[in-house]
Amino acid sequence: MSGEGPRTDRLGILLEQFDQAREMAEVRLHGLDDEEYLWEPAPGSWSIRRREEAVTPRAYGPGAWVIDKGAPEIPASEYAEVARQAADGMSVAKIAEDWSVSVERVEEVLAFTGEPEPDVVPVTTIAWRLGHLHSDFEGRWEWTFGERRQDPHLLVDFTPSASLALERFWATLDRHRASIGALTEEQLDTVGLSQYPYGSDPDDAYIGTLANGNLELIHHMAEIALLRDLWRARR
Repeated sequence: MSGEGPRTDRLGILLEQFDQAREMAEVRLHGLDDEEYLWEPAPGSWSIRRREEAVTPRAYGPGAWVIDKGAPEIPASEYAEVARQAADGMSVAKIAEDWSVSVERVEEVLAFTGEPEPDVVPVTTIAWRLGHLHSDFEGRWEWTFGERRQDPHLLVDFTPSASLALERFWATLDRHRASIGALTEEQLDTVGLSQYPYGSDPDDAYIGTLANGNLELIHHMAEIALLRDLWRARR
């Protein structure tokens, strides 16, 4: 924060939230080594793996190591978001494309009137959480401020080295911070400023995309912090 006190404009609030989350994340990740980074807290945990050892159907990455990704589905916790997209005029076909599922699956979700079963969220390693965040920020930068041509799944070379993964991740966050810090009020309200292909970004005002990016950083870093606590207490 500056000596003049916290900013109260829309961009300023989001920037300060991002900066605080980044600062806390660096403190919590200090001292992370390779063993802890790759520790699987439960059988079947999602992680990063050598390509030939991948166990999930959509694991991705450009190099020798890939990050686990399961079959496409719409999580129960996102049924309301799907309904919002439809109510805002998005076609069923476009919703299906955004979620990488069939049109029939979207129609099932829209027709569903009961109480959805809780999501079964896979247990993950710190490597997976960090890799997922890195991939997300790298891909969204490319499709907002970059050339908007490279597949987001091919932008991050996942690594079994905790120190190298963190070095690359902080660099990505620094670039993201520099770019969003220069945004104008008009750009914040621009629909489709981000053309990120794996989501609803092209149909959303960028301020919403930016706020969601902050939430991604905050909640995944909270999960990483918990995994660090469990690692320390595992014995």
